[in-house]
Amino acid sequence: MLFGGIALVVVAIVLDAAAYRLREATQPRMSRRGVILSLIAGLLMGCFYPFVSRSMSGEDAPGPYATSLFFALGVALCSLVANSLLMRHPLDGKTPVTMSGFTSAPVRWHMWGIVGGVIWCTGAVLNFVASRAHIVGPAVSYSIGQGATMVSACWGVFIWKEFAAAPTRSKTLLVWMFVFFICGLTAVALAPLF
Repeated sequence: MLFGGIALVVVAIVLDAAAYRLREATQPRMSRRGVILSLIAGLLMGCFYPFVSRSMSGEDAPGPYATSLFFALGVALCSLVANSLLMRHPLDGKTPVTMSGFTSAPVRWHMWGIVGGVIWCTGAVLNFVASRAHIVGPAVSYSIGQGATMVSACWGVFIWKEFAAAPTRSKTLLVWMFVFFICGLTAVALAPLF
């Protein structure tokens, strides 16, 4: 069930990419730089969890709550550096943003960023705690945690209406993407029970 669930999620990712490609047919092409950065980000996202899981194993290892604290502090420190670099050198090639431009943004934008960080951190804490449970384990916990991708897809499709002007075929692919993703996550979640 675990491998079958992962296969279903991979199919969902391919369907999502195809839906975006159809939607972007009339848009300018993505730059090579954007594709390379996306691949690097994907590799980094795929590599971090084994390190986090390993940090919680052993006799004197910190528990999931202490690990979450260290992880959140690391994310905050990295964000300061990464945001400063991305403000000076925007990925889309547009005009760099100064610190005064950052601070002049409406307060609600900053608050939504903080709310998003709190939600993400809460999910990370729960994920780390679940990974220490004997019935779940790190691999399944990480796989279930990828349900965050489903949540972000729902926000993009239903809240931000990213596909409102997309072709009908693109919307059909999205329906199948949701079906495969939900079936895959369900299979991964139920795998430890069988």
